[in-house]
Amino acid sequence: MAEVDDRLLAVVVEILETEGYDAVQLREVARRARSSLATIYKRYATREDLILAALEAWLDENRYSDVTPHRRSEGESLHKALMSLFRTIFEPWERNPGMLAAYFRARASPRGQQLLRRGLNIVAPAGLELMADVDDEFVADLNTVLSSVVYGLLGRFVAGEIETTDILPALDRTVYWLTVGYESTKSIAAE
Repeated sequence: MAEVDDRLLAVVVEILETEGYDAVQLREVARRARSSLATIYKRYATREDLILAALEAWLDENRYSDVTPHRRSEGESLHKALMSLFRTIFEPWERNPGMLAAYFRARASPRGQQLLRRGLNIVAPAGLELMADVDDEFVADLNTVLSSVVYGLLGRFVAGEIETTDILPALDRTVYWLTVGYESTKSIAAE
């Protein structure tokens, strides 16, 4: 059964990457995976469930596999540490823009919030560990600002306004100015 699931999910990922979200049709998935519609429906109640499962599998393998909570190195800036985490998260999307478009589309679906929650459950502990010595108020503010910036950048990508390769540099500049401002305020307060 795992082999059938792997084949189905691999076909869906291929279609999402090369043809887009709307091209994922269950009959076509069954044909390409050398399976039947009955087999798909036994495992996934809806097309959305199949797409979400494929996205989750892809995210686990490509986006979250290298996310591990750890403290910042001695002397490492908050900016450098956070950008290392963000590169781990966003570089797979730079290489696979079709998956980013599919993720954004799926996230807007009725059950799409599970993708966001799942990602946060993996990424949040890593980010919090990097910011273990940072004021809780700044962490909350940073979360609010960065989540809005990321969502806006993803939306602009999906709308065709920017390329996937524009996301990390914009995020880098945002994180830089926020963290430099925080660290300078912190050092002034220490004087």
